[in-house]
Amino acid sequence: MQLTDREPLEGGRERVTVVPESVDDLWHLQYVLEPGDRVAGDTTRRIQRDDEQLRDTGGEREHLWVALAVEDIEFHKFANRLRVGGEIVACSREDQLGFHHTLNVEARDEISIDKRLKPDQERRLEEAVEATENPDVAIATVEEGQAYVHDVAQYGAEERASVTGPTGKGEYARDRSELFADLGKILARLEVDAIILAGPGFTKQDAYKYLEGNHPEVAELTTMVDTAGVGDRGVHEVLKRGAVADVQEATRIEAEADAIDELTKRIAEGAKAAYGPENVAQAAEYGAIEELLILDETLRQERGSDGDWTIDVDTIVRTTEQKGGDVTVFSSEFPPGEQLSNLGGIAALLRYRLQ
Repeated sequence: MQLTDREPLEGGRERVTVVPESVDDLWHLQYVLEPGDRVAGDTTRRIQRDDEQLRDTGGEREHLWVALAVEDIEFHKFANRLRVGGEIVACSREDQLGFHHTLNVEARDEISIDKRLKPDQERRLEEAVEATENPDVAIATVEEGQAYVHDVAQYGAEERASVTGPTGKGEYARDRSELFADLGKILARLEVDAIILAGPGFTKQDAYKYLEGNHPEVAELTTMVDTAGVGDRGVHEVLKRGAVADVQEATRIEAEADAIDELTKRIAEGAKAAYGPENVAQAAEYGAIEELLILDETLRQERGSDGDWTIDVDTIVRTTEQKGGDVTVFSSEFPPGEQLSNLGGIAALLRYRLQ
């Protein structure tokens, strides 16, 4: 993410101008934006003809600059865009004021955001800007008869490709070199700075030797890690072992995995932990929270009109920070976030046990 300009406005609000550079940045922005903000950028809009001499063809698209009073935000990761909808409050064509419009924000699109940034939103912007310097990493997990390739992104690790087939003896057996060849072709097409090759047993070593002989440029980027599983399970093990941190100073996923493991351990032991809005709010008020764990979707929902908590989520976050606690916002796209969702979307690691 590029932060190209920042200026104060009246009433404690400010105008932040950003250029998202990847789908990760768009994902970050969906949690920075909320209803009531003002977002401006270039767009196209279908304009109806007013000329009675010309046949109405349903309107023609025209390039415009618009500013929207934000009503809804939708992140479409498979389309690589963020859709921001709302009423047009300023426009390069005055006759479009008051209409509803959707701004489709994609990578390299500059937008300005007018709002009062909350502390977690401020950190999220800073994280997106810092992440621009992090290398891109892929994780390949392989065992007999199957291989998987995952992209590591800030919004989660997503499966990019898989290769499976029978192995062993017999007429229908798949030669291991075919599996390695397919994996090599997939890895050779990736635009990444590092590859982690993981899996149980010696299959990954054999796969690495194949890469050395057939795709040396891929092998140069590759490091190996032992895991008990492959696929999503293997990826989680890689992240837990800190292998990604060897090529990236830090990743949000590793921090989430560590925190949720510590939380579940403490809950099982009946130790210093709390979960659910009421219990966590009480812990925050007592100054007992060491680290607040909150799901991004929970933050977004409870800040909007659809929230069903009787407790203000921003009060919990603010109180935690005021009393010296840390706040970790979990991605709902990754398994640790799913685990946190099952605990009500909010939990806390405590400094001491509450009675």
